[in-house]
Amino acid sequence: MSELHKFLFDGLPVRGMVVRLTDAWQAILQRRAANTETGAYPAAVRELLGEMTAAAVLMQSNIKFNGALVFQIFGDGPVKVAVAEVQSNLALRATASVSGAVEDGQSLASLVNAHGQGRCAITLDPQERQPGQQPYQGVVPLQSSEGGSLQTLAQALQHYMHQSEQLDTTLVLAANDQVAAGLLIQRMPLKGQDNLAGATESADDGQDALGGNEDYQRIATLAASLQREELLSLDVDTILRRLFWEEKLLRFVPQTGANGPHFACTCSRERVQAMLRGLGQEEVAGVVAERGSVEVGCDYCGTQYRFDPIDITQLFTDTSHSAPGSVQ
Repeated sequence: MSELHKFLFDGLPVRGMVVRLTDAWQAILQRRAANTETGAYPAAVRELLGEMTAAAVLMQSNIKFNGALVFQIFGDGPVKVAVAEVQSNLALRATASVSGAVEDGQSLASLVNAHGQGRCAITLDPQERQPGQQPYQGVVPLQSSEGGSLQTLAQALQHYMHQSEQLDTTLVLAANDQVAAGLLIQRMPLKGQDNLAGATESADDGQDALGGNEDYQRIATLAASLQREELLSLDVDTILRRLFWEEKLLRFVPQTGANGPHFACTCSRERVQAMLRGLGQEEVAGVVAERGSVEVGCDYCGTQYRFDPIDITQLFTDTSHSAPGSVQ
């Protein structure tokens, strides 16, 4: 069962979280493997997407936001785009578009940032947008401050949090075919709005206001010592005990089952209908004339939606439809 654990370091401005995705992560891989058009992801892509999904759960759980957190990596390598989306209730889904050969063990740089065009983006899309309200988005290149290409997803996200949110963060991420897991340690801001979309203090102000840099650095060093295989194979209690046995942790009730991370897709036939209306009757009718029907598949869950000529006729004569939208 997938689980999320949150904790604080007593008396210190440092917080942490551990996520272990099992059934939720396996559901994503199984649906992809069952898609006869695409087949299973290559091993290196499975690892990248699993780490992204675990990281997205950690980031969504770290903010007070009613809506979807969408974590995207896109660039000029064989992985053109990879997306992990997590709702405020921890419902999650993920997908990747692969074009070209992928070898086992490829780094983030070679998968997405082959020619230096890779980007990391985090979008917060409110569940109920106000008139004129736009989703918040932060985008940073997959390059370090010194200009070198970042080699791991954890490095990319730590760079994002430092550049975009000015929050000191340490991440350890790992994924295989059974588990996608992550450990996050973050120094807590004492000023500003504590979420990705809010204003944060400058780096210098943060140093002065917190005054806990030494404590954070000590805990971050301990967290960074966690090995990939340990994160994938050990239970959360064992991980925390091994890493922080000298620290006093204040732990919250773990989030599991319906209250924890779980796979769910928001696609629906109604959303596909809205998308087709947005394309226009002439274009959709042309597809029907050529193929006999319109078939649309969801990239996230693999569900196929088929519309025959009668469905299309009804679609464009029904005056009670909603505004155009996305299949996802």
